[in-house]
Amino acid sequence: MDRSAIAQRIASVALLRGHFTLRSGRTSTFYLDKYLFSTQPDVLRGLGELFARRVPKGTTRLAGAELGGIPLVSAASMASGLPCIFIRNQKKEYGTAKQLEGVLTALDRVVIVEDVATTGGQALEAAKVVQDQGATVTHIIATIDRLEGARENIEAQGIAFESLFTVKELMPNG
Repeated sequence: MDRSAIAQRIASVALLRGHFTLRSGRTSTFYLDKYLFSTQPDVLRGLGELFARRVPKGTTRLAGAELGGIPLVSAASMASGLPCIFIRNQKKEYGTAKQLEGVLTALDRVVIVEDVATTGGQALEAAKVVQDQGATVTHIIATIDRLEGARENIEAQGIAFESLFTVKELMPNG
């Protein structure tokens, strides 16, 4: 499936209209439900390939944050051949009590795969978890940029930001 077909498919299965409160606390008349597109095998396969093409040379590991980033980073890992890590929203209180699952070293150069970026808050929280382990987050690549400040907030932290799509591409007529 090419990029245009993936965009059309995401819009057709995941674009909801109504009144929604976003993670950032902002309200919106539309919502891009990541679970409606990331649970579709054809979309997930296509996104994995698009992410893999965007991963910069020198990247040693991919990362995804709970919960929406996990299927995306898994698909990107399979398409790119790079190992991945999963980042929990908080440390689990049982077993190994980890917040980060998988192997990460201080020498790793990490790209975080994100679902929908509004302000970039969740992606930056995930980046901090990786950085606190001594690794370097070089890029955050979102599936969709809502164009509401994520790029500016992420780049202000010294991390490059890209998106596979913008909300304008998925909603050309508003």
